[in-house]
Amino acid sequence: MATATPPKPATPPKPPRYQGHPSTFDQTLASATSTIRMRETVNLAIDSFRASKVRFLLTMLGMIIGSASIVLVVTVGLTGKQYALDQIQGIGPNMIEMQFVGGTVTGPDNTSSPDSMTRDDMDTVIDQVPGIVAYSPMLEFHDRIAVGSGVTKDTMLLGVSPEYKQVRNLKILAGRFFDDQDAAAHTKVADLVLPFAVEMYGSPDAAVGRTISISGIPFTVIGVFREGTETFGQSEISKQTMLIPYPVARYFQGTDNLKQIFFTVANSSDVEPTAERILAIIKPRHRASSVYHAETLTEVLNVMAKIANALTVVLLVAAFITLVVSGVGIMNSMLANVQSRLREIGIRKALGATSKEIRLQFLTEAVFLSLSGGIVGTLLGLSIPLSINLLTEYKIPTTWWSAVIALLTSVVVGVIFGTVPANRAAALDPVETLKYE
Repeated sequence: MATATPPKPATPPKPPRYQGHPSTFDQTLASATSTIRMRETVNLAIDSFRASKVRFLLTMLGMIIGSASIVLVVTVGLTGKQYALDQIQGIGPNMIEMQFVGGTVTGPDNTSSPDSMTRDDMDTVIDQVPGIVAYSPMLEFHDRIAVGSGVTKDTMLLGVSPEYKQVRNLKILAGRFFDDQDAAAHTKVADLVLPFAVEMYGSPDAAVGRTISISGIPFTVIGVFREGTETFGQSEISKQTMLIPYPVARYFQGTDNLKQIFFTVANSSDVEPTAERILAIIKPRHRASSVYHAETLTEVLNVMAKIANALTVVLLVAAFITLVVSGVGIMNSMLANVQSRLREIGIRKALGATSKEIRLQFLTEAVFLSLSGGIVGTLLGLSIPLSINLLTEYKIPTTWWSAVIALLTSVVVGVIFGTVPANRAAALDPVETLKYE
């Protein structure tokens, strides 16, 4: 009796081909086992991106703007800090300014006079403190000077040494600054501050060689100067200042008392220790009630650095908010992506893909999306300051740490905002997804 041949099982229908790059998806489905290779996960992420270029590019736009903002904000903060540093250093590099603050000396007639510093104080400091490369005493007095044709001007005269130019980082605009020979010979010469020279003579060059009478004594203007940076009247130099040699100023004052003493050290790291040493030398030489202060730029620099850092942090917070908003856009885009690929998810699960692998696939796509935007934004943010440095004379400080921060933030945003879509995809029921039309 012949045995009936059993019918051959029906061949299952082939799964639908992926609408982007069919070869990648087909190969992935054909090789799907309990563990999917990472290379295949990356390939699927790239295919997903290619299949919806416009939607993903629009989603990446927020990441591009946010990442570029982080780089530019850090650059702006560094530029502001460097600008403030340059401006303050222009007042006088590594300068220490000693000044009398308060305290009086009572004389035999019950008269009080300020317990001012003296030239002996300055000489003692120079002998005992190493590392001082320049110094200058300063005498201050005011007078009305005759400039010719019956015209007089209120003027502040400062008696300083030739090293005052180096200590205060003065810029000579016309003529020259008086030198050691002028000081030793008590030459009657003067240097005018720029606003005063322009007010009286119209220009710096026109002021050089003019004669000014101080208490009936003729002085020759030999130069015009300005401060290394604008201090807006917050220094000892005003808009009506004349500098004359210190020995000549002593002739008018008849005293060795000094209003201020300026010192400059070689290294910025020595400014604070040297200031403390100078103060420790001068204070014991005067009355215990007298107060003296060593003014340096270190505290000002620290304050400016804190302000610049605080501003940078505020701007970075704004940039991070932009990234959070773009992260929400990525999450919405990935949720829509999961919804449009329900059948693909069902087929992959039916062929053995685990929930962990599905979660990894969609999380990889989210990170790929955010990181791509981060890379483009970082390159865009770096290109602006680098182009300015290359094509102009301005030098904008840049740091590669800003690029690292921007890229790491992009990855974190992709992980955080890609988790919800990835978990939703991993939790789908394969039976329900296969019936989805």
